[in-house]
Amino acid sequence: MASSLTKDSSSTPGSEKTFFGHPRGLATLFLTEMWERFSYYGMRALLVYYLVSGGADAATGSQGGGLAMTAATATAIYSVYLSMVYLMAMPGGWFGDRVWGARKTVTIAATVIMLGHLSLALPGQAMFFVGLALVAVGSGLLKANISTMVGHLYDGPDDPRRDGGFTLFYIGINLGAFVAPLVIGTVGKEYNWHLGFALAAVGMGLGLVQFLFFTRHLSPKSSEVPNPLTPQERNSVLVKVVAAVALVAVFYAAVVALGMYTLNWALVPLTLAGLVIPIAVIVRIKRDKELTGSEQSKVNGYVWFFVAAAIFWMIYDQGGSTLSLFADDKTAGSVLGFDFSATWYQSLNPLFVMALAPVFAWLWLWLARRNQEPNTIVKFAMGLVLVGASFFVFVVPMGMAGDGTKVSPMWLVSIYMIQTIGELCLSPVGLSVTTKMAPQKYASQMMGVWFLAVTAGDCTTGLLSIAGVDLNGTGIIAMQATLAVAAGLAIYMYRKKVQALMGDVH
Repeated sequence: MASSLTKDSSSTPGSEKTFFGHPRGLATLFLTEMWERFSYYGMRALLVYYLVSGGADAATGSQGGGLAMTAATATAIYSVYLSMVYLMAMPGGWFGDRVWGARKTVTIAATVIMLGHLSLALPGQAMFFVGLALVAVGSGLLKANISTMVGHLYDGPDDPRRDGGFTLFYIGINLGAFVAPLVIGTVGKEYNWHLGFALAAVGMGLGLVQFLFFTRHLSPKSSEVPNPLTPQERNSVLVKVVAAVALVAVFYAAVVALGMYTLNWALVPLTLAGLVIPIAVIVRIKRDKELTGSEQSKVNGYVWFFVAAAIFWMIYDQGGSTLSLFADDKTAGSVLGFDFSATWYQSLNPLFVMALAPVFAWLWLWLARRNQEPNTIVKFAMGLVLVGASFFVFVVPMGMAGDGTKVSPMWLVSIYMIQTIGELCLSPVGLSVTTKMAPQKYASQMMGVWFLAVTAGDCTTGLLSIAGVDLNGTGIIAMQATLAVAAGLAIYMYRKKVQALMGDVH
């Protein structure tokens, strides 16, 4: 990486070198995010397998030592965990804006994530859930602030290097996500679960060390607290947090004392919170009397995109649960005589993103020059139809594997590729339309609302699993596929109405 650092007098003040023509601080943030994603996606690749693994299999030599849960419970935990990561992005942004500043928040977040992975590396169910909670909290804190720090490196929104800088940063995300399942996934699943979790801790540790060592290259703005709490506000927040924690502690202590506690006592409230909070946030913004008529209309239009995104992520994020279980149980684990771990399928999405993102960027520009580029509404519809189509494709190998036959890995490769194409139609456009349609008063908070669409989608999956719905069944897969395609077609059919609500946003 050092060879990419070249002297450039036009770089940020106090720095003599650049990172591929960008401020040198981008290298620091690139590596921090790369290692954080390495730890996150490595642990995620193991999560469902660890939850369902029981005793060692003498016939195949596979390791045991997991928590021996049902597939439904594992899917629920996985879905709730993902939803909490994105739910924590909103308070994470609040801490960066009002308490610690972005740089300090990222330092604390990385430390919490590392401690979470170390907790996962210790045997026992109690340490597992402690670790999971720490990683979720830390990931939310980091996610909300590190992108802000990338923006601080540039001279405002009009800096011509800004978009390129975020593109390089995005490559760091996908690079970490690509390597993690190959390394952490293989070590954890095939050799020792806790060694895999420990490797995730090492990855985050490396990211934290280089962040602290090269923090001098970051913008001074990253250390500022943009809107610090007043002493009165700080006291009020502290009282409310202590009261809430005490109330929850007393409630669960009573549940345990009465011998009523089961895992659902934790999963159900978290799942419901993940559904209620996004709705409450949107309703609160919508009911704000200070919004202009135009802003009110745009919020109404944004609801269409939010619901569409929630349906999309509900299906897409099952790549690490429903598809992972199918990969391990019913898909051949070798190609041309080469054996590989089922965790490797988790590397397909970042691989496809890195390969196809430049193609899509070129395609949209090429179409735009000919005035043929699909608008935001059509792109969303395309994303939904594609993610639905991926599950219609999934129904085919599910039927083939019904008699115990191991299907070709190419079925899953095809499904992940279709989903990635859908993601490239919907995700970048969703981030862009969120910034364009946000009321001025809620410009920062609306980015958190976009992440809440992921929370709502994953919590829907979690709630279905808790309710006993078998998400690994052909019927429910076909139902979800139908829902996504129908939602995509509905958005397309009502595109003129949605466009009218969007006003001057195209």
